[in-house]
Amino acid sequence: MASSSGNSSSTARLQNSGSEGEPQQLRMDQRKRKRMESNRESARRSRMRKQKHLGDLTCQVTRLAKENNQILTGITVAAQHLTNVESENSILRAQVTELSHRLDSLNEILNSIYQSSGTADADQGLDLCSPYDGFFTSPVNLGCVSHQIMAASDVFECR
Repeated sequence: MASSSGNSSSTARLQNSGSEGEPQQLRMDQRKRKRMESNRESARRSRMRKQKHLGDLTCQVTRLAKENNQILTGITVAAQHLTNVESENSILRAQVTELSHRLDSLNEILNSIYQSSGTADADQGLDLCSPYDGFFTSPVNLGCVSHQIMAASDVFECR
């Protein structure tokens, strides 16, 4: 009987502790439930923040890619413009060189005419102010020539 009375007293203790532990257990369950709800809400907010951040990054990538394409287009246009200007500059330099050679040749011809005749001869059709080297290079003397000197038309053609 001692064993049966021992069992009954421990059962009574379990029942007593169970009835006393119910409000405590209930409070623990409520706290646990609140914590779980709080954790779920926190996780939901975290997922929303992460999704918003991902959307922002996607928009930024799109914007930067568009900006990059605009910059590349601008660089391409500028490079093409540079190539055109360099080509035109090269043509102009060649024309300057050619015209300088022609001018030097004309000045040599004039000098040789002056040296051979000593003075300007009206019979030759030359009515020049005064002979000296570089006659055509001085803008002051350009008005002294009585007839026009024509340049070849191919000098002014773009190549």
